Amino acid sequence: MISPKNARKVKQNFYYPTAFFALIFLLFLPETCRSDTHNRQKNYGENHECVMLIHGMGRTARSMNNLAKALENQGYRTLNLVYSSRKKTVEQIVADEFQRGLEICQSGKPRAIHFVSHSLGGIIVRAAFQVEIPENLGKVVMLSPPNQGSEVTDRLKNRYFYRFIFGKAGQQLGTDKKSLPLQLGPATYPVGIITGNRYSLFDYSFSKLIPGKDDGKVSIQRAKLEGMKDFLIVNESHPFIMNSSFVIDQVLFFLDQGTFNHKSHPPASSKIVNFFSRESN
Repeated sequence: MISPKNARKVKQNFYYPTAFFALIFLLFLPETCRSDTHNRQKNYGENHECVMLIHGMGRTARSMNNLAKALENQGYRTLNLVYSSRKKTVEQIVADEFQRGLEICQSGKPRAIHFVSHSLGGIIVRAAFQVEIPENLGKVVMLSPPNQGSEVTDRLKNRYFYRFIFGKAGQQLGTDKKSLPLQLGPATYPVGIITGNRYSLFDYSFSKLIPGKDDGKVSIQRAKLEGMKDFLIVNESHPFIMNSSFVIDQVLFFLDQGTFNHKSHPPASSKIVNFFSRESN
């Protein structure tokens, strides 16, 4: 028979791990659920500019909605690309969903097409530009891109849970000779990169696999790309960087000016951000 004291210990041993994994599930839910968001368009006159938004690995188009709204409020036409990163390789995504999205954007005859990406989305853009760069290309902003791969992929790509969550494209983002990002070459187009220096609590174990400062998935150094026009580090973590009002303002500034506003400094992290994330070492 279990004593009341031991019963409390059993309850605690069950409760705390269960609560922990429940929290992880809730935080990962936006990344693993299927989005019913569709490519959104409005009627714009001639001489407009289109922005294609490309979400990250394991995420959905919904994760880019705040950015899309901010861009629309500034007069841009937006196309929030819908694709499945778990079922296809980067090359397949480029040939299928990306190409169709580009055709939709071009059908409105914009004077320029810009691209704003998160994480894997940046690699999709680079892979697409290896095939062909649009003649009316404007500017590109990448948020937390694994431009030189990620050590997380190196260590975990053969694990079942990693393959399940991050799919085929997730297998291509290592740092070895087979790494797709390392085969794509430097940027020959105007690109600005924003990355974070904090990791979310559920990325703690990932952060420990990465040398130097990181955002929980990609190190600051590996986010950089040869040929980039500008680079900015912010107090944000990988999963939530695209929702930061400061980051959104910087995206808008780069699309307009071709550089980030370095006179505007990242705000100090709020209490709630500090609770759910930590600055990397």
